[in-house]
Amino acid sequence: MAVGTTYYKTTVTRVGLEAADMAAGGVVILFAEPVPDALADLSVVHQPTHLLSAPIRVNDTVEVAGETLTVTAVGEIAKDNLQKLGHVVLYVNQADQKLLPGAVHATGTLTLPKPEQIIEFRSGS
Repeated sequence: MAVGTTYYKTTVTRVGLEAADMAAGGVVILFAEPVPDALADLSVVHQPTHLLSAPIRVNDTVEVAGETLTVTAVGEIAKDNLQKLGHVVLYVNQADQKLLPGAVHATGTLTLPKPEQIIEFRSGS
């Protein structure tokens, strides 16, 4: 169920060959078109339909493949990377993972999205 106001929305265009292994380990690399060749196989590649209109904050939600994740930490450059490159690394249920500058930590059920599925960042309730 949608909570809050959508401030970033994107459509998955393709999923790299190694992205499923990454997601099984609780990591999803999002990268908007055009994706660098070095990251294409690891990434969920997408095309934004609603550009970033607010900062990413703790307690916001990210909907991926119909599952809602709750943001627990935000790296210092995650907003800028998402805004400029459509790039962010989601670490899901990885409490021991150090918060990297371009990362977003979240909790919830992670499902690897498929092409044509939507990813949305929303403000907390």
